[in-house]
Amino acid sequence: MNEVTRNKNNQLGGILQEMGRVMVAFSGGVDSAVVLKRAKQELGDQVLAVVVASELYRDSEFDAAVKLAEDMGVAVLKTEIKELEDANIVANNPESWYYSKKLLYTHLNKLAKELDYPFVLDGMIMDDEADFRPGLKARTEEGIRSVLQEANIYKTEVRELAKELDLPVWNKLASCSLASRFPYGTALDKQKVNQVNEAELYLARIGFASVRVRYHENVARIEVAADKIADLLTKREEIQNKLVSLGFDYVSVDLRGYRSGSMNEVLPELTEQKVAVNA
Repeated sequence: MNEVTRNKNNQLGGILQEMGRVMVAFSGGVDSAVVLKRAKQELGDQVLAVVVASELYRDSEFDAAVKLAEDMGVAVLKTEIKELEDANIVANNPESWYYSKKLLYTHLNKLAKELDYPFVLDGMIMDDEADFRPGLKARTEEGIRSVLQEANIYKTEVRELAKELDLPVWNKLASCSLASRFPYGTALDKQKVNQVNEAELYLARIGFASVRVRYHENVARIEVAADKIADLLTKREEIQNKLVSLGFDYVSVDLRGYRSGSMNEVLPELTEQKVAVNA
């Protein structure tokens, strides 16, 4: 670990020690894993990992997060939010990301009050400040502490720390709400979300780990890494048949390849502000 990262890690430890007792919103990703591991190191059994299930995230991600927290020796609370019961989230516009985070953070604060945890922590990092993230507003309103930001830690440093801490997710790809697969203005429902989810899980099973299936009514637009497009096309008939069986009429391949936030490219007013929540 280089000296700069070591100093930031020490600063993070000091911030956590001052808190004394914390609840960590734990997704199982590298950022929140570093927060949870360091909190456990500094505060021992005064740490609770809260893993939140939602219709807009995969069950496998929830299960993996629970297991990772348990493997760290941290107490785990499993809970759930109903995002598809919130009309502001179902509407699926840029402001919906704010309501999604607002729902999450108010739920966490309620639990924290009931269980006597004075601080709720998330995994936001310094890189997040450079992007348009409606969740930042919700976080600030709800008083959630982003301790990695408070210690001035960036993604490259998070991965360095995670590797040093022997966390198996140190190089894990970022995951995102399944809402990010839908154009803004396309209302969300369980059937559509499940349709996209099943398509992506299928493509991952046949060798495309980094994949997005973007929903355009009866058209599925597949994004994989540019160097994987040729491989994808060798399986085009199999893929066509599978995705049609899931309810799509047409299947297309985006020749630009996978890129985070591609649904935002059609929104001129947001072009200069990357909507990083939309992966």
